[in-house]
Amino acid sequence: MTAISETALQQALNAVVDPTSGRDLGSARALKSVRVDGADVSVEVELGYPCASQHAALRSALIAAARQQAGVGNVSVAITTKVIAHAVQRGVQLLPGVKNIIAVASGKGGVGKSTTSANLALALAAEGARVGLLDADIYGPSMPTMMALSGQLESLDGKLMEPKEAYGVQVNSIGLLVGDDQAMIWRGPMAAQALEQLLNQTRWQDLDYLIVDMPPGTGDVQLTLSQRVPVTGAVIVTTPQDIALVDAKKGLQMFEKVGVPILGIIENMAVHICSNCGHVEHIFGADGGKRMAEQYGTELLGSLPLKLSIREQADAGRPSVVAEPDGEVAGIYKALARRITAKIAAQAKDYSSKFPSISISKSS
Repeated sequence: MTAISETALQQALNAVVDPTSGRDLGSARALKSVRVDGADVSVEVELGYPCASQHAALRSALIAAARQQAGVGNVSVAITTKVIAHAVQRGVQLLPGVKNIIAVASGKGGVGKSTTSANLALALAAEGARVGLLDADIYGPSMPTMMALSGQLESLDGKLMEPKEAYGVQVNSIGLLVGDDQAMIWRGPMAAQALEQLLNQTRWQDLDYLIVDMPPGTGDVQLTLSQRVPVTGAVIVTTPQDIALVDAKKGLQMFEKVGVPILGIIENMAVHICSNCGHVEHIFGADGGKRMAEQYGTELLGSLPLKLSIREQADAGRPSVVAEPDGEVAGIYKALARRITAKIAAQAKDYSSKFPSISISKSS
């Protein structure tokens, strides 16, 4: 029997590339243990972001790499996920029960930001994460409709709101506190205060990620969230249209000025394919998101088609990821979710919880 070279085996496994992050497992420090027992090899991999749909492919790649080494027989691979809290703006403390907050912003209404937020949250849940979704659009909340939620929020202690749950995602929205036809006629500071209450007075339960669906614009609500809420990173949603890009750039610049990392750009309504004849048409222009990403040194995370089913499914309270979980559109959203969280996993960790609190008392 040929003895296995443990050094060569370790090198071969470390060289396997994670297809989502593009990093080899060695540089990502994802290979936790390799055990050799005769001809049998056991491998443990720990990833910093959720990607349950990719485990089978990664397992196959690891088995193939191991079996290229002389003497290797049976190979078992265990893949786990450990999501940790990552750094936020300086001087801002993390929210209880929430490890990472992802702001989804657009700068302009009507570009599909809320639909994107809902589907990203559902995609992360499908990939194995514990996810929350906060509807921060105080004036035009849409999440109760998109997530098929109704009824008043409950409070078990009279202080904190219990989030509603839909499709495995914890959800809160001002739309769950007021009637469907009640207009929120509030000035900016009141809306900003309402957002802080929704964030801080909700009993979020052990979330890996909280997706915050931002309102359009760069006013009081947006500034409150970017300056006083611990945001791990921001995703900018736009269409290829020049008018949408102008406003999306303002939203991007706002986050940059307050030190919130830009995780990338998502381009909605990038192309329309006629359902009758298959004709391809770029109704809102082409490559606008790509040009914006290049201009600001960030990444175009992906593009979504202008497709009737995306709108219909969101309006019906079953966004694409749950309506057609194995469909093309759900696949795009899941790939976006993996790419976003893989980028977060590569960011600096949050060490604020490691520091002792200091209290000063007067001596008698």
